Amino acid sequence: MRVLLTGAAGQLGQALRQRLPEGVELIATSRSGANSGGTGGGGGGDGLLALDLADAGACRAAVREHRPDWVLNAGAYTAVDRAESEPELALAVNGGAPRAFAEALAETGGRLLQVSTDFVFDGRQGSPYRPEQPRRPLGVYGASKAAGEEEVEEVLGGSGRGVILRTSWVMGPVGKNFALTMLRLHRERGAAGPALGVVADQVGCPTSTLTLAAACWRLITHADARAAADPLPPVLHWSDAGAASWYDVAVAVGDLGLELGLLEQAAPVNPITTADYPLPAPRPSYSLLACGATRQLLGLDPLHWRTALREVLRQVLAAVG
Repeated sequence: MRVLLTGAAGQLGQALRQRLPEGVELIATSRSGANSGGTGGGGGGDGLLALDLADAGACRAAVREHRPDWVLNAGAYTAVDRAESEPELALAVNGGAPRAFAEALAETGGRLLQVSTDFVFDGRQGSPYRPEQPRRPLGVYGASKAAGEEEVEEVLGGSGRGVILRTSWVMGPVGKNFALTMLRLHRERGAAGPALGVVADQVGCPTSTLTLAAACWRLITHADARAAADPLPPVLHWSDAGAASWYDVAVAVGDLGLELGLLEQAAPVNPITTADYPLPAPRPSYSLLACGATRQLLGLDPLHWRTALREVLRQVLAAVG
């Protein structure tokens, strides 16, 4: 099986590369190709092919040249706040690239796994979102990801060859993410610095890149084993288990950092409200995803987010030790 992977130098892309199943020929791409340095280890951009997701023509050409069985589109414009001032770029990457891949795959016969986000929902219903519920994004980032989903559905809908996998609050041992930021701030403020003020009125579920990568590969291999007349559902949800606020995650990073020896002292963490920490982009206040159907379909047991976070931090320890 041949898989074209986008975003291979990112935190999810590196996890996907490290967990490559046997029998998969990977065509790994990133925006800058072989010259794109990694952030924090795990392979970086070494040996990657250059593919700019903002260039729809390049995305189509990559599919026509390599003729993959799957495109695993793990790359994205993820700067949530900067997207408010760069809407065209966010839409080109998050909306234009999925359409270009889908159109080219419609010609070549391959399939697309489009990684998406809980930010396609507005967070106002107060209960976990099911895959079939309507999209109501709040900001530019969420709208651009919703547009990407719509493009995939428009081009590949009904064919069984386009699958959207939504996830939430992605955190891994490399790259830029909330867990690593909190770990750094605990180190900086643990001894004598001021307390950390962290938002406590936004609820979702952290998702480890390690478990998300496993779900992506299981989805692809499972889909290949199914009969053509029995395709996967067009939209699936995946996150780790449980629920948390950003405040809960910040406290857990401190606790687990102490337990693993990554921290000598954790900083105090104070809960604050979204209004106390205004940002350019609005966030959903409640974005839990209903993942039970996906877990049953793929045969994957749920891992509580705190357990998954511990493994992420354990890998951070291994990398620095």
